[in-house]
Amino acid sequence: MGKTTMQRYPRLPDSDLLDDDALVPHKYKIPVDKFKEIIISAIETAGRKSSRAILNLPDDASEEEVQKTYQKEGWELFKYFIKYCGDPASTAHQYLQRKCVDVAKEQFRNRTLQKERMNSAWRYQFIAKDAATASKRFESVSDIGLAEADFNAVIRYKHSKSKLAIYVSVKNRSNTMGGQDWPKAIPALEKEAKLDKNRDGDYICVFGISMERGQRSIRHSQKTGNAYSINTELWFSDFFWPFFSNYSYEEVTKFVLEVLLANQEQNFAVSEDVPQELVESFQEYCREANLLDKHGRFNDAYKLVELFCRKVKRRARNQRAK
Repeated sequence: MGKTTMQRYPRLPDSDLLDDDALVPHKYKIPVDKFKEIIISAIETAGRKSSRAILNLPDDASEEEVQKTYQKEGWELFKYFIKYCGDPASTAHQYLQRKCVDVAKEQFRNRTLQKERMNSAWRYQFIAKDAATASKRFESVSDIGLAEADFNAVIRYKHSKSKLAIYVSVKNRSNTMGGQDWPKAIPALEKEAKLDKNRDGDYICVFGISMERGQRSIRHSQKTGNAYSINTELWFSDFFWPFFSNYSYEEVTKFVLEVLLANQEQNFAVSEDVPQELVESFQEYCREANLLDKHGRFNDAYKLVELFCRKVKRRARNQRAK
């Protein structure tokens, strides 16, 4: 990447942090109803994205690769269903007469609870990006063509025609990455900013900490005491959300809660985005095990107990899905 030079944006004299008073301020407040629409869209998009990520499906996967993955993951889900049944008798009783498709979605969610943090990070990433766009403060906001940054925003200064490009990577909390990760993540984000051919003017790199109270800081090496980058800041939630959305951290989280409460009948969880092909694959394994009636319901608790109490072997014709 070459030597990194100190960007010439206005800085606070006692800390080298960006002097945000030099930037054009917010002059518009996003209506609450509009903000909640942004939240709904972000939750739905994050759910779809995390479900795809859970299946390790790249965005450019071919249709054949997608179908093979669904078949393989249907088998993995069936194995999970058997292995983690808990009490075989109680679980068999619980599932009796339940639809297989509903159980498949439930099992998928149980298997992917550890992915909730990933889903949440995407959720707030999309909220921040779309709120920045709707705020009318920024000249442009985009997430196209970025590898390290989640989005970038361009803002003008108050008293000049110059612009500042802000490259943002959103994290839930500052401990999302370990201490050993920062020395790699910070240069990677700055490299993207520095090499962006479409950039006009200075840049600043920001790790937006969406759910941790605080203002701003520059990350320093514990060994040397030197900043990993003088052009990279951590913006905690008390600064991050007002800067991009013109709403406080507490207001944003209350809006998210109100959206969830108002849509309780709509399950925003990852399980709602289980691909139909994966559900059908799981259902086919249940059908092959003679667990379902013609309506796709578990109709024999004794067969379920037998299934939970023995080792399951994959049938030969399904080995192609490996």
